[in-house]
This record gives sequence, structure tokens and C-alpha cells, in this order.
Amino acid sequence: MNKARVFTAMPLAAALVAATACGGSGGDSGGSGDDSAITVVASTNVWGAVAKAVGGDRVEVNSLIDDPSSDPHSYEATAEDAADVQDSDLLVYNGGGYDDFFTQLVEQATDKRSVVAVPDDGGGHQHGHGGHGGDGAESGEHGDEGDAEHGHEGHSHGDGDNEHVWYDPEAVGELADEVAQELAEIEPGQKQTFTDNAAEFTKRLEGLEQKIAGTSDGRVVATAPVAHYLLTGAGLEDVTPPEYMRAIANETDVPVAAQQQVTSLVEGGQVDAVINNPQTVTSVTEKLVNEADGADVPVVDMTETLPEGQDDYIAWMTGQIDALAGALGQ
Repeated sequence: MNKARVFTAMPLAAALVAATACGGSGGDSGGSGDDSAITVVASTNVWGAVAKAVGGDRVEVNSLIDDPSSDPHSYEATAEDAADVQDSDLLVYNGGGYDDFFTQLVEQATDKRSVVAVPDDGGGHQHGHGGHGGDGAESGEHGDEGDAEHGHEGHSHGDGDNEHVWYDPEAVGELADEVAQELAEIEPGQKQTFTDNAAEFTKRLEGLEQKIAGTSDGRVVATAPVAHYLLTGAGLEDVTPPEYMRAIANETDVPVAAQQQVTSLVEGGQVDAVINNPQTVTSVTEKLVNEADGADVPVVDMTETLPEGQDDYIAWMTGQIDALAGALGQ
């Protein structure tokens, strides 16, 4: 499903040398263009949107992954990305093995402040962690078995820790608080502004949590474990066979029995919706979506990045929750 996470075709040292010739920022910029603004580089536009909500006009945000049509796991960092990281004031990323390319960039930027959502401190799913230089830089390593260099491989999905924590409003809120603290260290005169922005963002997140909790009960199957925390918060029963999900995550053949079980669930009307990640498409996931369409089972897309033209985390997540509620007949 997910291609191997590749850092870069050239050694990082060479990338940094080449980066000196690069000008400007190649990612999605949400800042004001003010040279005095704090420069924040985020691994994805999800965390970039959170940083922007906290920093407001005082930050210039560059999100390295912002293409809604691609699989973030296959992203290859460029020399320009390396240069952007070296020129940044604050780095914000997911960790937990999800964005290993960014973890490697952080490891090379030892003098930079950073905030990571899932630090590798042996504690599993930890919410929010700020740091300076190398703190949290080892978040690409985790305790699950398997090789974290390949897609979702080696991660525990559905029945344990899950690195897709941007679908957990509590985790997002705690990271926002960490971002506010780090921004205040960089620009002490704006501490109250950052604190107030984070508080307002957290209040909106609480509304999001209530919306999730108010979703109708139901049973779902999923093509990927991306929205695990949202589905759990909504009280939905994810009946995707573990063997099916494990095969998709590890990019191996789905066992015949597991495939038949999923087909039976969908075509037999035993699930209320199929949760689909359109950024990690394979023949297996396409088959499931087609079966759902044929059985008149709603398919709800839940993605790994904000769609093009969207820079508001709350609005993005609200739209997905509304789509899920609609699929469940709410």
C-alpha cells in the first residue's frame, strides 16, 4: 500500500551543500511574508495548520507535505527541504515513525527548537512534546516490531498504539500548547498572544470532540488505520479483520479468508460505512471501495493531509466528521 519512506537520493550532507543554491520555500506557506515573522517548518500541512492557528500573523509556516493526491509515506526530502529546516526557528512534526524523513532532518538540525506529537521515549502514544535541538529526534524509532522504514509496517493498528494522532483532538491540543510555549521562548513579547491563540484553538477542539462523541453508533470497515482515534472517539465498531489490516499495512497479500470476510461484511450489509484513505490506494483497497459502491454502502474518505485550498484544521476535521455522520444516517 505505502511505498518505502525514502529520505533522499543524495546523502544529507550533500543535500545541505546543494541547498545553499536553493532560494525560497518549496512548501505551503501560511505566513504573512514578514521577514520578522517566526519561521515554522512542519512535516505535513496538518501540523502546519495547527502551528498557524497558534502563531497567527507572527509565524510563517512551510509545510513540506501538502499534496492531497499523494501518499505522505513515500515522500522524499529534497535539498530545498533540508535548507528550509536549517533556516527555520521551529520544527513541528508527527514522529512515531510516521514522518521519518523529517525526523532525520531534525537530527541534522541540532540547534533548532522542535515539537513532536509522538516522541520516542518508550511510552507509546504520548501527547505533545517540545524540545530543543535533538530532543525528540529519535521519534522515528519505536517499540513495535517490524521495519518502520516501510509505510505503516511495524506499527500496531486498531488494537494498540497508532501514530495517526492528528485524529485525536486531545493530542492535537497538547501539541498546540507545546507550540505556544516554544513560540513564546522565541518571541517572549508575544507570549500572551500565543497562549490566547492556543486556548482558543483548544476550545474549538473541545467542540470537535463533542461532535465526534455525538456521532451515531455503527459498524465500519477501513482501508487503512488512519482515522482510528476518531472512530474510537465516536464509539464506532471497527470490524475490519486484523489479518486484512495487517496485510495492507505490511504490503503483503491479504489472506483469502480475510478477503472473503471483508466482502461478506460489505455485501451482506453488515457494516454501515467503509472508511477509505484515498492517499494509499491499491488494487485491494479499490476492490473494497467498489464492493461498497455495489452494495450501496457509503464510502467516507478520511485523509492524511488537508485538501488543497484548506488551511484550517478544525474546518477540515469538521467536514470529515459531518461526512461520517451523513453516511451513518445522522
